[in-house]
Amino acid sequence: MKIKLLFITAFLTLGSIYSQSLQSPSEFLGYEIGSRFTRNYKVVDYFKYVSTNLSNVKLEKYGETNEHRPLYLSYISSEENINNLENIRVANLTQTGIISGNSKNNKAIVWLSYNVHGNEASSTEAAMLTLYELVTKKKTWLENTVVIIDPSVNPDGRDRYVNWYNQVKSTPFNTNQDAKEHAEPWPSGRPNHYLFDLNRDWAWATQVESAQRIKIYNKWMPHVHVDFHEQYINSPYYFAPAAEPFHEIISDWQREFQTEVGKNHASYFDKEGWLYFTKESFDLLYPSYGDTYPTYMGAIGMTYEQAGHGMAGLGINTDEGEVLTLKDRAIHHLTTGLSTVEISSKNAEKLNTEFRKFFKNTTLGYKSYVLKNENEDKTNRLKALLDTHEIKYENAKIGIVKGYDYTTQKEAKMNVSANDLVIHTDQPKGKMVKVLFEPKAKLVDSLTYDITAWSLPYAHGFKAIASKTKVNATIGKNENVITNSIDKNAYAYISKWNSLDDATFLGALLQADITPRFSEKPFSVEGKSYKRGTLIILRNDNRNDNFDTNLIDIANKHQRELTNISTGFVSSGVDFGSYSVKPINQQKVAVLSGKGTSSLSFGEVWHFFETQLKYPITNINSNNFGSLDYSKYDVIIIPDGRYNSILTKTTLDKLKTWTRSGGTLIAIGNALNSFADKKEFSLKKKISEEKIKETNLTPYANREREDVANLITGSIFKSTLDNTHPLAFGYGNYYFSLKLGGTTYEYLKEGNNVAYFDENVKNVSGYAGSKAVKNVPKSVLFAEEKMGSGSIIYMVDNPLFRSFWQNGKLFVANAVFLLNSDKLK
Repeated sequence: MKIKLLFITAFLTLGSIYSQSLQSPSEFLGYEIGSRFTRNYKVVDYFKYVSTNLSNVKLEKYGETNEHRPLYLSYISSEENINNLENIRVANLTQTGIISGNSKNNKAIVWLSYNVHGNEASSTEAAMLTLYELVTKKKTWLENTVVIIDPSVNPDGRDRYVNWYNQVKSTPFNTNQDAKEHAEPWPSGRPNHYLFDLNRDWAWATQVESAQRIKIYNKWMPHVHVDFHEQYINSPYYFAPAAEPFHEIISDWQREFQTEVGKNHASYFDKEGWLYFTKESFDLLYPSYGDTYPTYMGAIGMTYEQAGHGMAGLGINTDEGEVLTLKDRAIHHLTTGLSTVEISSKNAEKLNTEFRKFFKNTTLGYKSYVLKNENEDKTNRLKALLDTHEIKYENAKIGIVKGYDYTTQKEAKMNVSANDLVIHTDQPKGKMVKVLFEPKAKLVDSLTYDITAWSLPYAHGFKAIASKTKVNATIGKNENVITNSIDKNAYAYISKWNSLDDATFLGALLQADITPRFSEKPFSVEGKSYKRGTLIILRNDNRNDNFDTNLIDIANKHQRELTNISTGFVSSGVDFGSYSVKPINQQKVAVLSGKGTSSLSFGEVWHFFETQLKYPITNINSNNFGSLDYSKYDVIIIPDGRYNSILTKTTLDKLKTWTRSGGTLIAIGNALNSFADKKEFSLKKKISEEKIKETNLTPYANREREDVANLITGSIFKSTLDNTHPLAFGYGNYYFSLKLGGTTYEYLKEGNNVAYFDENVKNVSGYAGSKAVKNVPKSVLFAEEKMGSGSIIYMVDNPLFRSFWQNGKLFVANAVFLLNSDKLK
């Protein structure tokens, strides 16, 4: 790919640089942008330098990553606007109704986000160029525009990539695709510290980068937001307008302005002869992208994709025989960034007018979503998410509500109490409420880029009603603080088991050398009834002077309510000395990582244990897995992945021996392929009759659309649970699962089918291909294959997916703590 000398000169040559008193990025860094990758600290230094030397630039630290790299925003505008920045911000929020008042804003607010994927590294280089160009040559645009630049959304991932590349690259760089510098190793620089894709985390805010960014984003609510990316090396540049499907709440104006933006970009690209495409591949449906989340918050949200990615390095030969360089990539992103500011400045008044209109939510079909508060922990977790997005909620008034029932997918009635949660759509962020809570997103095209179902009542495990009339509600009261007291005469302390918070409490007890038990059967004692899984902490199991003090301290810290019991003799069920009341010993847990493992799935396990369960886990490199001494561990987790070269027959035989001695092996997602249809294991894949008979005579032009009939792209299905099995303790008799693929497995003939899809199952929400959906009935979801004293747990759907499917997490805790944990190994 060649760039005209005249264009390069306009942006980068020393002739234009020396005409400015401000140093360009190249002068400041000591090398030309694009000649090497810039590490994050130097990028921050340049933004600090510019803000220190110019009165029309303000730099703000808004957070810090897991690896303690700072997160910054730069505000660029006229000096007058920077001096009036807070008033501009407040005036903009009054347009939404978030802040009361009648202030009118006439400034366009444009937010440019760079490098959300760490190995898509050209955009941060472009961020420095964009800052420099705006403050030196494009000042007229800044008279009516505030530009917000986040130079690196994911600096941990970026530095992971840059540091690796600098270690292995040739000098000069090698453009041969076979060169080592074009083969980035596992896990790549794309994800953050915990190996999460931050471009899938905007709505869920499970990662520290996302949560901190959302907080500052909500303070501004920009009119335009751009997420800069890279795709693979042979692709032309992609910019707006986006592809179908568009979510139905996206306004005509948002669609039309995307087209205007695209036309403006095209005018610059046409002059240079650069290739580009629009309206393909990247849709606006899934709400947790860097383009959709802002769109659902009233902005013009857009993704720009430059060829490159982690494969490109400083330069690479494409399949078309051209050399794609980092300089090319940075200039392309510079061009679209400047073009975005230009078209926004020209349309500042219209952007504000249409932005105000977006927040009128009286025409939305559902007026209220009512969620039954049967589990305070779940309710608090959902409230915390709503607080993150500054979405208002209330408590229901005692009565009956009517509407769409999420459990039955039919119109129904539900009795509500003052503890139940109500979220109205008649509030400033009502359209986002609709997107997050609607039972089914309207899907106008089956070809999508990501999952097609995410409704929060299903994800968090609530019984819920969507009402077309506004439900009577009132602002809720402050939550009570639990304070437990020591009872030296207590025979035992009892604690419930139905949430992830309970599992975190259990983990803390074990790490404090407190041994609890759990009951496999329901029981009643001293006038109260308790369910399966209830924790029983016996004084007899914990004979030390500090037992009561330590237990009460941990329970109060975790806000777990303990019930003091004076006897182990129950009025119904099993006594506390029964074989069905089993001790829970400390579990030593290992998780497989490295080659073959899905980095995202491993990251989900790692993040779950470290930040939510807060229980120690050992990360094992897959290269060493065959020679590992498995006896050191009680639980081994194999995340989603492809393990043909790792889970060999020899390794599987070792795992079987370890399992028989009492180990718990947990396999997730595609990891099940390593066990299915092998004579040593009970797991069998389902093969549809249609697939057996199929003859491929599909016309080439129809191939892609026909193929989606075999796919399930993030669709919700209702499973049946055997909640008498410890794997399902804490659940009811059904569970809504997010199915991410069309691979299905038969019921285990030998073992426990703990969660399964019966013969009448249908997809509740999201896209499921007409062929793939036929294979879901009579298939297993979660199962236990007993093997000697241990178990293999098969999890067909990933209950930890992106950490947002909150209602699945207790299954993992159950597998770790409640299975095979009663014997010391």
